[in-house]
Amino acid sequence: MDIKLETKRLILREVLSTDVDKLYELDSNPNVQKYVGNIPVKDKTEVEKLIQNLQQQYAENGIARWAVIDKETDELIGWSGIKLIKEPMNNHNNFYELGYRFIEKYWGKGFATETTIPLVDYAFENLKAENIYAICDVENIGSKNVLEKTGLKLIETFNHRNKEHNWFKMTKSEWKNKKPNS
Repeated sequence: MDIKLETKRLILREVLSTDVDKLYELDSNPNVQKYVGNIPVKDKTEVEKLIQNLQQQYAENGIARWAVIDKETDELIGWSGIKLIKEPMNNHNNFYELGYRFIEKYWGKGFATETTIPLVDYAFENLKAENIYAICDVENIGSKNVLEKTGLKLIETFNHRNKEHNWFKMTKSEWKNKKPNS
């Protein structure tokens, strides 16, 4: 397994074609899609296309969302990662965006925060990003809390897909200032 990041409880690695069943469990759940604005997938062929898209992003950009594997069970519990957004969003384009999504039974266990903190480090250390961004529906208080615990700052709200979203940002200098011994 090509491990990209590792935490105390989790392994982050590229999404593989063999992950289709667990990703279907994730993306077919309306509760998971509630704040994302996506329609739940109806069949596994939609998930297979998603996996192909992620693999294309790995090849083209060197980065995309990664599968999150529980070390204890060796099960995929969701995804977390950094995506290079190339199309305009909130008057930005060609920027790194932090995102995550977990199978519902894994919510509330701290996995999102556990993955996003090292992902921010990865963005600044490995991708040489100057800034990292994240968005979440203004009603998604759980996600807002994760992003704030991660160290991102709420900058503004904006309309995305006809809903109000929070826009978060962290600069490289803010990241350096919060790191111990920096």
